[in-house]
Amino acid sequence: MANPTRPLFLGRSTAARSSAGRTRLCPHCKTTILESASICPACQGYLRFERAADPPAAVAELSPLRVSGTIRHPAEGESWEYSMVLTIRNERGEEIARQVVGVGALHPLEERSFTLTVDIFRPGGGGRR
Repeated sequence: MANPTRPLFLGRSTAARSSAGRTRLCPHCKTTILESASICPACQGYLRFERAADPPAAVAELSPLRVSGTIRHPAEGESWEYSMVLTIRNERGEEIARQVVGVGALHPLEERSFTLTVDIFRPGGGGRR
């Protein structure tokens, strides 16, 4: 049986400790994003305009993980297909999220570059919403 005070999914728990980790849908692209975001990280659309009196929106404090790589198809051979899959696991190694980020094909001499960045946020406004 799960411990009700432990996070169950991406920082959520049954105990209301803070608004950290709460999500919503971007009204532009329908991607699930952090509730504290003022700009969608997927489509870069503005979600709200902050007034001076409002608490600041979440700001990335650090990016502890950034991985970049490029694949290039050689000049000869048949076309390749690729799938970019992102998997998130908790501290016990259990898969908590898996998503196909993109798929496509590479023809001779084509290349694709991929970048994965994990940003850490501290949402502003504490008990907002």
